[in-house]
Amino acid sequence: MSNHNPLPALFVSHGSPMIALEPGEAGVFMQHVGAVWRASFGAPRAILSVSAHTAARTPVVMAGPRHEAVHDFGPFDPALFTLRYDAPGDAAVADLVAHLLRAAGVAVQLSAEQGLDHGAWTALRYLFPAADVPIVPLAYVPSQSPAEQFALGSALSTLTQQGVLVLASGSITHNLQRVFAQGLQSHPARPEIPECLAFRQWMLERSEQVDWPALFDYRRQAPHAVDMHPTDEHLLPWFVAAGAGGTACAPRRLHSSVTHGCLGMDLYAFGQQADHLAQTLASARATSAGTSTGQQPAPAPEPKGQNQVFRAVQSP
Repeated sequence: MSNHNPLPALFVSHGSPMIALEPGEAGVFMQHVGAVWRASFGAPRAILSVSAHTAARTPVVMAGPRHEAVHDFGPFDPALFTLRYDAPGDAAVADLVAHLLRAAGVAVQLSAEQGLDHGAWTALRYLFPAADVPIVPLAYVPSQSPAEQFALGSALSTLTQQGVLVLASGSITHNLQRVFAQGLQSHPARPEIPECLAFRQWMLERSEQVDWPALFDYRRQAPHAVDMHPTDEHLLPWFVAAGAGGTACAPRRLHSSVTHGCLGMDLYAFGQQADHLAQTLASARATSAGTSTGQQPAPAPEPKGQNQVFRAVQSP
């Protein structure tokens, strides 16, 4: 099975788990992306999910028959623990992912593990709220460099020609010490701090210039890189999605917003169809009646299925 045009790969910023209850601009935009995606590309054959919160010592393809929401977070709003996302798995796509990685020389494990960490399911509830698209989670290796993450995504690039959406989830900036410096009641509408803006702007400019060497070396070259990412597990999935899109086309920022003053919520698309997606989104948003930035959507439809929780693959 091969599509004439490959699908774009996506990176979404999920921020904190509270996005599931407080969608803000990013959650509203992800709903918009999901609706436009189905209209433009149809439902994906499957989604390969690479999230900041599912990690392992070597890549692990989770081939379970079903993937449901794992509530892998601490003392947030108790309502978060009532939310679900129950989606089918896809053993054939899982096998394909493992085959592609092995063909590229990547030592990968295929596991019957099941579950979606909050970085995956909070975004999926907005993008594909009916939970009708099969999911294949891929645990990545957070100790590997941006260039190695890009190579991992590059090994999977042919998935985009076979109807599979490569969806990476993290945060374009992620320093929770700054977010909660004033306690757990941090206000989402705090003004953006200069350090966050400078880092996000650097990522945008280097992306527009297709400056892969600088992007791979972001930790040394980007302003306030270590401040915005004390550890970089929330940015590394960006490079996996970028690799799936390839080096020829510039990464395209589709959305830009910030919560809590320093938690960047940018969304990027990669690959040959990234510009087409961006133009289609802009056109649909301009003509959609009653749609405006920051509008709060109705709660995502409750997916069908049992509220059973499975353990996601995690690094010890």
